[in-house]
Amino acid sequence: MDKLDKEILNEIQWTFPLTPKPYGVMAKKFGLTDEELMQRLDALKQAGIIRQISAIFDTRKLGYKSALVAMAIEPEKLDHIANQVNRHPGVSHNYERNHEYNLWFTLAVPPGSDLKTEIDKFSKLSGIKKTRLLPTIKLFKIGVKLEMVEEKKSDIKPSEEKKKIVDTKFVATEQEKDYIRELQKDLEIVERPFLKSAQKLGITEEQLLDKVRQYEETGIMRRFAAILRHREVGFTANGMIVWQVPDERIEEVGAKLGAFPQISHCYQRPVYQDWPYSVFSMVHCKSIQEAEDMAKEIQKQVSVENYRILFSSREFKKTRVEYFVEHEFDIEDPITA
Repeated sequence: MDKLDKEILNEIQWTFPLTPKPYGVMAKKFGLTDEELMQRLDALKQAGIIRQISAIFDTRKLGYKSALVAMAIEPEKLDHIANQVNRHPGVSHNYERNHEYNLWFTLAVPPGSDLKTEIDKFSKLSGIKKTRLLPTIKLFKIGVKLEMVEEKKSDIKPSEEKKKIVDTKFVATEQEKDYIRELQKDLEIVERPFLKSAQKLGITEEQLLDKVRQYEETGIMRRFAAILRHREVGFTANGMIVWQVPDERIEEVGAKLGAFPQISHCYQRPVYQDWPYSVFSMVHCKSIQEAEDMAKEIQKQVSVENYRILFSSREFKKTRVEYFVEHEFDIEDPITA
């Protein structure tokens, strides 16, 4: 990757022109021809740097329930259990982390389904010592943006403003489900990438783009953007910083953490007797040392004494939840102790 590739990746992670010829709009911004820009994006995709370009929806606004799940698993059973967890269509991220709770995954279930019922399906597997369900109590921030250009790295301070959205209730009609299923797909790198989807849906490009803009304005879609593969671009230290925050400070600390550009996700989650950490935040760094230094700097500014960083040592699964394409899930091949 050269400097221009990195500038393009910075742009496309957060801003994608919602027009019939988006790559043409981007090309002008970088002083390239349409063909040159598309060739660069194609090469970045072929190299595995760009995972996909698509709509990124708000799970909860679509009526889904989701939670982070932590499991303490006997080490020799970890791979088998992780593989069974990966089979669940609602599991999008699944990691081994350096803690007694050594398996962490996110699970989303469609309207009408129950999270606990789905989690209980895993109880058939032997080797799971404890399970902690950690749903979001309050969302302070979500949105990964990897700073590709070293010179553009932000100071470690809470400087971001929260995006304002028009709150509205979403009703998942069959037509809306069709739109969402189509917009989840990886966008082609062609001159008019929305055309084929619009034709498939029996509407015009402009009608489809109007729908995308409406989803964005109402927060149903967080953004339309490229998702990068973190490790392929050097962000190998994926650190979950968990904070033990007194109840009366959760709102203040969560809002402040969410304003740090270096933090991609920030949530309040439940505490347990053996898990006192109520605020979770994510950082993506190029080394463990960088993440630890960043956590110390953030700690100074939020004044929370007790925190720890859990790094992912293995990635078992990282994908996107496919909305409204559910099928029944059950455990297969349970192993006995």
